[in-house]
Amino acid sequence: MRLKDGTIIGLYREFPGAPWIMAKHKERLAVLQFKMRSLAGEEIDLVQYQGTVLLIVNVASECGYTPQYKGLQALYARYAQDGFAVLGFPCNQFGQQEPGTADQIAAFCSRRYSVTFPMFEKVDVNGKNQCGLYKYLTSQDTSAPLSGPIQWNFEKFLVARDGQVVTRFQSSVAPESKPLVEAIERELAKP
Repeated sequence: MRLKDGTIIGLYREFPGAPWIMAKHKERLAVLQFKMRSLAGEEIDLVQYQGTVLLIVNVASECGYTPQYKGLQALYARYAQDGFAVLGFPCNQFGQQEPGTADQIAAFCSRRYSVTFPMFEKVDVNGKNQCGLYKYLTSQDTSAPLSGPIQWNFEKFLVARDGQVVTRFQSSVAPESKPLVEAIERELAKP
């Protein structure tokens, strides 16, 4: 059987390495294994982003970092044609700074910052109701330096084309900052 990335696996009986290959393939797709709901309420299978460099960001409309929407939209506009996307996940866990409904969040993002990158339903990024995507992003499975709870709104995870988390940027790192832009460009330069 041929996987989307070209990896060929055989049946367990025919190819003893198949379990290892399948485990490695699943590991590579870890971020892409989730299904999330868009702000419009439709289910989005993140596997559709395989082959795309992603910047996953927990966002909020009433935060001191909210103006980062402008920089996130600029990154999306600049690199989308190269296989890049920003995925925004509203979260109300930090200072109750995202109190709005899905319609209110969508209207705010569109009206105030002309956001066109994909936005998803409000999620918990920490705690007992933490969504599966953020459970993975903050887990030891990504790698020890990247693991740990989200500290505030607008933390950013850069994800390679194969679904692996490359690096994590704190809220204070602006989307247009040199380290973040260079990291995106490095990932986009890879096949």
